Amino acid sequence: MEGASFGAGRAGGALDPAEFLKRPQTVLRLISAIFSIIVFGSIINEGYVNNEKSPILKCVYNGNEGACNYGIAIGIIAFLACSFFLVVDLYFQQISSVKDRKRAVLLDLGFSGFWSFLWFVAFCFLANQWQRTPPSKGATQGGDAARAAIAFSFFSILSWVALTVKALQRYRLGTDMSLFATDQFPTDPNVGYPGYPTGSGVESTETYQSPPFTETLDTSPKGYQVPAY
Repeated sequence: MEGASFGAGRAGGALDPAEFLKRPQTVLRLISAIFSIIVFGSIINEGYVNNEKSPILKCVYNGNEGACNYGIAIGIIAFLACSFFLVVDLYFQQISSVKDRKRAVLLDLGFSGFWSFLWFVAFCFLANQWQRTPPSKGATQGGDAARAAIAFSFFSILSWVALTVKALQRYRLGTDMSLFATDQFPTDPNVGYPGYPTGSGVESTETYQSPPFTETLDTSPKGYQVPAY
């Protein structure tokens, strides 16, 4: 499970770059970053044109400066957010605090869901203004860039919704595993701990892996003193 592999591993454990790049969440962030570059890059480069009546550059989307500004702003912020969360994902294993891990996942979940909505607004806004744009030489020149920004705004909706789902899965996994970790030992101090299962006697070579929101238990009992004879 992708969520398990993301949250697994001891705090401070080494991270395999090849494995990190293959994660679905990493791929989605890179794709979302590329989509955002196409959106704000298209508008900045070819989204401002002039017409026969005035040499002043105006937004290709029906001359509405708000449409161009909105597309540029949401694209740039989305790119910066993708870069930020990639760094968070990269150093997630180094976060030893359960609360900090939970905050990071909740921030990812909230931002991804909110930005999915903003991309939906961007798609509707740009598409509506493009439909109202009267035919002109400037509209013809910037038409490809305008349509590209609209198309990749729609694709960005899909990629950010997928990121929201991934963040939700990771949050649920971390919560479930935290509950499991707290319930696996009896609360009654008089009840003994369960013994180790019997097996072939061969020690497992698999390394211990912790879920996203659990901390490593301290195996050395505190307050124990060696009796003097």
